[in-house]
Amino acid sequence: MSRPLLKSALILTLLLIAGCIPNRGGSPQETPPPRLDADAAAVDVIESEPVWTAQQVVASARTVAASIYVVQPGDTLRGIGNRTGAGSEIIARANGLTPPYMVRAGQKLSIPAGRYHQVAEGETGIAIAAAYGVQWSRMVEINGLDEPFVLRRGQRLLLPDDAPRRPPTMEQRAAAFRINIDDVLTGGQPAAAENAPVATASRKPRPLPSNVPIATPDRFAGHFAWPLRGAILSRFGPGESGARNNGIDIAAPDGSAIRATADGVVAYAGDKVAVFGGLVLIAHGGGWVSAYGHASRVDVVRGQKISRGQIIGLSGDTGYASQPKLHFELRKDRVPVNPLGQLPAAP
Repeated sequence: MSRPLLKSALILTLLLIAGCIPNRGGSPQETPPPRLDADAAAVDVIESEPVWTAQQVVASARTVAASIYVVQPGDTLRGIGNRTGAGSEIIARANGLTPPYMVRAGQKLSIPAGRYHQVAEGETGIAIAAAYGVQWSRMVEINGLDEPFVLRRGQRLLLPDDAPRRPPTMEQRAAAFRINIDDVLTGGQPAAAENAPVATASRKPRPLPSNVPIATPDRFAGHFAWPLRGAILSRFGPGESGARNNGIDIAAPDGSAIRATADGVVAYAGDKVAVFGGLVLIAHGGGWVSAYGHASRVDVVRGQKISRGQIIGLSGDTGYASQPKLHFELRKDRVPVNPLGQLPAAP
């Protein structure tokens, strides 16, 4: 394949993953559940019907001028946001309001100017950012988003001031579409309906619908085990080329078993982060998350409870790997931590 054709194919693939363009069947479909091993057949997960389908994002932000709103009897903060077109969360921040965000008749509220995107059910933060040609991490910061990073239908997100006024071209979207692990953690869950169905317990492992927040243990001791054994190919921090490694790379023959470093719940299992190919993220509680990249096979699904030492997949050279290996990261409150300082000494 020629370089121009290869580049075009890559752009189309990235935007399809983001949910920014439809596939032949309409909106892009979530990756089918990975194959499960027999020993994973009796785990407790949460399920809800139907399984989520990604929604195409239309760049239809509304421009709102700065103004002063006088609260009327019966007004709520969310209702004021609907009336003015501004995000209720942004209004609260601008006026120093705190939960439960009570307002009183006659109160004067400053309405911040800006362009606001109204979130539709099923839209992900990553796809919204890509539709406007901006980085999702900037929108997280501007909108003050925090755990568990689940958007809601009808929520209005403030766009950066320098976001393109016209819908960006496919090439511009692809240039702005650089997904990393933090983006998946903060912007990979589709917006939930305000009246989402109540989840029910099941013994059959199935993907947890993406609009259901992951529940992690309240306490975690912080003790980790090696995900597999092998020579360290690349260490944490800046490398010889100056590029930073947020984890370590461990040499492993293709098809080696990858084991969970600690008890937890699968927060992500898939291949949306192109650089890492097959990727699993496990939330352990206490702000700790472990990441396992370049897997040739993923044997777990989102929402599945995992035990320390349990096989979660097989190593490989997927993504941008130049040889079979495992990319392994540990993050505390989303900040990368050197795994070698948390793992037992090598035998």
